[in-house]
Amino acid sequence: MERQSSIYTLQFWLLCLSNFLFSASFQMMIPELPDYLSSMGGKAYIGYIIALFTLTAGISRPFSGKLSDTVGRVPIMAFGSIVCFICGGIYPLIHSVAGFLFLRFVHGMSTGTKPTATAAYVADIIPESRRGEAQGMLGIFTATGMSLGPTIGSYLADIFSLNTMFYVSSGMALFSIIILLNMKETLPKAQKQAFSLKLFKIGWKDVFEPRVFPTFFVMLLVSFSSGVILTLIPDQTKMLGLTNKGIFFTLYTIASLAVRLFFSKSSDRFGRVPVLIISIVFLIASMLLLAWTQSFWVFITSSILFGFSWGFNTPTLTAWTIDLSDERYRGRAMATMYIALEAGIGLGAYFSGMIYQGNPDKISLPYFISAVLALISFVYLIYVNKKSKTLAEISKLIQG
Repeated sequence: MERQSSIYTLQFWLLCLSNFLFSASFQMMIPELPDYLSSMGGKAYIGYIIALFTLTAGISRPFSGKLSDTVGRVPIMAFGSIVCFICGGIYPLIHSVAGFLFLRFVHGMSTGTKPTATAAYVADIIPESRRGEAQGMLGIFTATGMSLGPTIGSYLADIFSLNTMFYVSSGMALFSIIILLNMKETLPKAQKQAFSLKLFKIGWKDVFEPRVFPTFFVMLLVSFSSGVILTLIPDQTKMLGLTNKGIFFTLYTIASLAVRLFFSKSSDRFGRVPVLIISIVFLIASMLLLAWTQSFWVFITSSILFGFSWGFNTPTLTAWTIDLSDERYRGRAMATMYIALEAGIGLGAYFSGMIYQGNPDKISLPYFISAVLALISFVYLIYVNKKSKTLAEISKLIQG
């Protein structure tokens, strides 16, 4: 496919807008779901809210990767938004713990499909030298949706009702679908195949792309913290006497946006690994502060550091995955990275829920575990950095 000199094309902006609506759609309900499940008698299962969602997302990844590389990027992106649209309209009809948990399981297919195809689409239209910048810009729209979503969701639930929040979520997903219908397919015609059930036959090679093991391993370890955050922050917010359970998510996303806006080119300039090393330092600091936080300002500082970390590592890990991948199997490579993301978030959510179980005395342990896992990824990246003889880039990044 012919590369364009500018990344800021109509196709790119449409993709950004679709991502904004999609991310706001599923993220806006997160702060309210723990109380919603508890009202049905399911407080013991709050860890499953994220764990089931990410489990299905992880299961969907190999299929979305293969279908993105065969059927096309746009149909798979549209499918993810359609799942959000349907599920958002069904939540108000569910009144049992079992029904709610099953719907969360189904809802996870949305993030298991759209982001995989989106990342492959971006790789198709962006020159190699600007991948980090492009992922950073796309991430600004995604992060903005994830930032505004929880705040809007909590506002709608407080002022109107939970049902209103669910319907607005569904409506945002619908607009995301409409935008995607106006986008051009980027999968080369030589790779395209007619859709058939045979494409759902998945082998190990469709599940894991060995070329991108470094990004898989790092993403698995660092994303554990996100599962912990999504599960525990709503309750921790209430413990500190704050009424809006979306404030942590809003602040960390604003911090992430600032990093993406001003430093989106950093990994293109200084290298993927040095930037990731610095991002993990921020992550470790954030987790330790959350484990020890007793005040509003420590809580706020931890959210900002968490945002700094993910503002650097998400676009960098994505760009690094594309760098390492085979051009013919970009969908598979992105699916592999996202499997690590979903597995890490799911494990973080599950274990934090199992450890916490509504007991404030146990809320610190999951954060300490997250810090240890992030430290392991830090050590691994130092090893990778030495192996590739790019240690001087870290000094250059700090000084520049």
